[in-house]
Amino acid sequence: MNILHGIINEVVTSDHLSLVRVDIDTSLLSAIVIDTPESCDYLKKGHAVQVIFKETEVVIGKGADHKNISLRNKLTGTIGSIEKGDLLSKISIITNVGPVVSIITTASVEQLRLSKGDVVTGMIKTNEVMLSSITTKTESA
Repeated sequence: MNILHGIINEVVTSDHLSLVRVDIDTSLLSAIVIDTPESCDYLKKGHAVQVIFKETEVVIGKGADHKNISLRNKLTGTIGSIEKGDLLSKISIITNVGPVVSIITTASVEQLRLSKGDVVTGMIKTNEVMLSSITTKTESA
């Protein structure tokens, strides 16, 4: 699992769903959660959260310019390592928010001609991002 730490920037609610925008360093990631600030006490602006997503949900695009795509969550960085398997490969990306890992097919690695040091963008669908509250010592006391 990829786990990043951030602060809730905004919560937009419709019925029983919330679109939550989270500041992580200089990046803004979004998550859709089946909760509202009324049903979940940590869904408030300024609250610290973990942003969690599976390695298999990280789509890789070569380069940094991916403006005409519906995926909202984009983290650009450089490939730190590639572990190639027969069918799947593990790509470690060094980003400004920390390391992000993607698992894609080895055929895709070869098609994109990915190699260590390449600039890539890891993209995650908003509905594939999970949030978890971070409890500080003062909150738990």
